[in-house]
Amino acid sequence: MAKISSIEGRILYNSRGTKTIEVDVESDGKFLGRVCAPSGASVGKYEAVSFPNGKPEESLKILKENTQKFIGLESSDLKEIHDTLKSLDNSSNYSNIGGALAFAVTIASMESSSKALGQELFQTLSSESSFKFPFPIGNILGGGAHAGPGTPDIQEILICAIGSKTIEEAIETNLSVHKELRSVLEKEDPHFTNGRGDEGGWAPKLENIKALEVSAKACENLGFTLGKEVSLGVDFASSTQWNEEKGKYVYDRAGFENTTGEQIDFASDIIEKFKLIYAEDAVHEEAFEDMAELTSKFPNTLVTGDDLTVTNKDILTKAIGLKSCNAAILKVNQAGSLYDALEFASVANQNNIKLITSHRSGESTDSQISHIGLATKSKMLKVGVVGGERVAKLNELLRLSEHDLIRGMIEI
Repeated sequence: MAKISSIEGRILYNSRGTKTIEVDVESDGKFLGRVCAPSGASVGKYEAVSFPNGKPEESLKILKENTQKFIGLESSDLKEIHDTLKSLDNSSNYSNIGGALAFAVTIASMESSSKALGQELFQTLSSESSFKFPFPIGNILGGGAHAGPGTPDIQEILICAIGSKTIEEAIETNLSVHKELRSVLEKEDPHFTNGRGDEGGWAPKLENIKALEVSAKACENLGFTLGKEVSLGVDFASSTQWNEEKGKYVYDRAGFENTTGEQIDFASDIIEKFKLIYAEDAVHEEAFEDMAELTSKFPNTLVTGDDLTVTNKDILTKAIGLKSCNAAILKVNQAGSLYDALEFASVANQNNIKLITSHRSGESTDSQISHIGLATKSKMLKVGVVGGERVAKLNELLRLSEHDLIRGMIEI
């Protein structure tokens, strides 16, 4: 098996112009794996710390001081590479070396290994003999932490072409809705600047329900029926509204506050009115019982934990016990290492929790998460709609559509 012959890193910038790290892992002196770590703006309380003291330079320094610990390891031995990282950091959240370092080293190692084996990365990560594409789901209208003042409190309104039979059709449909939504917004507001949020979704000056209405109108203008050819999704990112001191959800931009019961009703009304296929973090990150109420009420909607479960298998196990969600986001950098994330995926798949592999708002042009979505049998791949760092993931899916082992779309 191929062995790691060199490992090095550098400081780069993500799509928000924020510093991050990229890591190169080379096996047998010729098989290069290269990964640049992303970062989130809406960050769960319990997810891995990206960098010690918020400084990518510190992670890079640690890597350089410990390069020899990785030399000679089999690049395909994800557990041993993970354990080597943990020998440098025994914290529960990678606060000493940075979860971004664990992310980059482990994925780069597996990419290097896949090249040595003459395989695609998704094959190296899975023992399955056939695969189906997850449905791309992308942000068409943004607010919250991903866009500026005046935009909706709701962080993301998303589109998913649930009726598509091929990955090409699914991507094209999502893009067409995004384009049509621009036309609808320009008619609503002649002064709309075509501004976009971090993930490519339009960022108009609209309140929450109006934003959902114009998104639905864009679908209808194209002849689509919500719940048939396409469905909308919402990332409420409710932890950003939750005020612990008041015990209420404070919607500053819209000018109202919700009690716990009112928040459940608020989310329920949106799910019902707009026939959502996907509802993420409709309550705050520690409201397991409230999420369970929504999960029970909407069995045909992917009631999804992100901040709730933070790609942490122990927290997911708690959520499963309380029936707090029927779907969960997989973000490798929330967990830290790829090994951690795949452990999380295993728990989810064993308990019928549907996975959504996701990008972050601060992204690179890497496309490894497209492979991770395939390998983990994810139902959806949340990678945005437009923007070079988003389209890179979608274009990788199109390349992979030429592969004999991938046939058609997965069932949601």
